[in-house]
Parts: sequence; structure tokens; C-alpha cells
Amino acid sequence: MPEIRHLVTIDAPAGVVFLALTEQEGLAGWWTSDAEVKPVIGSIAGFKFGDQYHNTMRVVALDMNTRVEWICLQGHPEWVDTSLIFDLENREGATVVRFTHGDWREMTDFYATCNYHWGFYMRSLKAFCETGTGEPFIK
Repeated sequence: MPEIRHLVTIDAPAGVVFLALTEQEGLAGWWTSDAEVKPVIGSIAGFKFGDQYHNTMRVVALDMNTRVEWICLQGHPEWVDTSLIFDLENREGATVVRFTHGDWREMTDFYATCNYHWGFYMRSLKAFCETGTGEPFIK
């Protein structure tokens, strides 16, 4: 199955990056300002992008400072049942983030659009963790 993969090195400790990926304030700071999340395995997280998209994720893994994983339950039909994984690695005071949006059924134009946007949001995550200011979608 196709997957989107991005790697970014963030000049911040893994704990800072982990909080940006698991806490409501963190996710609202780099991905979408309309985020409702709890850092609890099994919880349901919601991410809205205006009236166009509303993605619902189940939190399936929260390994402190090393891994965050979600499964998409609801949203754009091509996202449903896909997995979103953030693997974190400490590297000399910085954090390497290996992001995978996997389990796509096929490579479509929407897949390509999402790949482009994930690249943008990985840069936003980096900026948020390094400076406190990302570029999230604003409702």
C-alpha cells in the first residue's frame, strides 16, 4: 500500500516535539487551530480544516518522546483507515522526526495533494518546536 513519508530534523529536544504532537495546544500551534485532543491511548481526536475537512483519529500509540500513532476513523474517504505515525529520535540535542502516513489504498491526485501539504506541515511543526510559532490552518 502507498505511504507518504517525510523526515525532518528539529532543533529541539524530543520532549518538546512529543508535546507538540500530543497536546491540544501543540497540535493547534502547527497543524490546525481547530484541534480537540487528549494525550490518552484509545481516545478520539478531532481535527477540523474549516468546513471542508473534519478528520477523526483514534490515538493508538503514545510512547513517551519516541512515537505517536493515530488511525483515521472518519474524514475524507481516502484517509479512512490510514495510519499516521510520528517516530522521534534524539540526535545530539535535536530530534529527527520520521513521519509516515500509511495504508493508502492507491496513489491518487488527492494522495499527491496530501503529500504536498504534509511537507508544508512538517515545516510548520519544525518552526513551532524551534520558535513557538508554526503555520497551522486557521479556522
